[in-house]
Amino acid sequence: MPPFELTSPPTTDPALILRYRDRQYAADLIAAAILEFDLFTYLDEHCGVSFEDLCRHFGWQPRPADVLLTLCRASGFLTTDAEGKNELTALGREYLVKSSPWFLGPYYRPIADSPILKDYVAILKTGKPANWQAKADGANWHESMKDAEFANSFTDLMNCRGIAFGQKLAEAIETQMQSSRHLLDVGGGSGIYSSTMVARLPQLRATVFEQPPVDEIARKEIERWGMTDRIDVHSGDMFRDAWPSDVDAVLLSNVLHDWDVAEAQQIVDRTSDVLPSGGRIIIHGAIINEQKTGPLSVAEYSSLLMNITQGKCYSVAEYAGFLHPHGFDIDPYDDTMGDRGFLMATKR
Repeated sequence: MPPFELTSPPTTDPALILRYRDRQYAADLIAAAILEFDLFTYLDEHCGVSFEDLCRHFGWQPRPADVLLTLCRASGFLTTDAEGKNELTALGREYLVKSSPWFLGPYYRPIADSPILKDYVAILKTGKPANWQAKADGANWHESMKDAEFANSFTDLMNCRGIAFGQKLAEAIETQMQSSRHLLDVGGGSGIYSSTMVARLPQLRATVFEQPPVDEIARKEIERWGMTDRIDVHSGDMFRDAWPSDVDAVLLSNVLHDWDVAEAQQIVDRTSDVLPSGGRIIIHGAIINEQKTGPLSVAEYSSLLMNITQGKCYSVAEYAGFLHPHGFDIDPYDDTMGDRGFLMATKR
């Protein structure tokens, strides 16, 4: 395909099509809360309980517990006030408390033995992701990506979204990126985001930073798009190996949400290390709002991520927390398409 096709983004939004897939695991997580933990009855009996006390009572780890409570807030089941006190809404009290005459727990009973539900029980207690798509003979996503066959399949999955998402992102940030010359695309997969960026911005070149075997996939895809003269691939582990330097912009697209807080912070730290003053960071993906009350579609997607990766969908405030120690000025969050959007920040 000629590269000029990458400058013509789609005219429609595939959000609904993606939601059918992205929300796939959310029902099992809610079912685990109802059937295995009786969360909502506990909240009814302990109005105003804190997040920390909930984790202590149920033996939950913070990352999956945060995903569950965010999903419950986004669904309208509970509220959390400025002091961190959690309280059921009327909806949650009427339909999710076991003693209520309108209790809907039995409606979820048919999936009580679902492997995904059982995985969620374990994940909430251990914090460790499940096997890929809850297959007993599968590794978790991070380990699976080291297998060439799986990496090819998963990259195809990401690429089919990335060609649209990348075009919309490139269109949205075109004006701010006019002064940028060298983009580092960390964990860039097939290189589709780099390809859409350089196709729209003629002054820009890019480096995709990926580990084997995905690095070879990226090289082939970049060649297919006719971009080898403007995009190169740097092979390595983003946690252990040196990052490419001489860059003035870093793209973290669908990367930070694969990792827990410590690892996500490390990636942002290393991003800051390679950026000069005036350099830009673009964080792109499915992002929770600052209050962690939604959007519901992103909270549902976060349930899937929490199951198969070490991460979750982070909020605007959490991303700001990663960035502020390094002296970044953060622009407001912007939507693009497909329930995705981006944060852009400039290093002082």
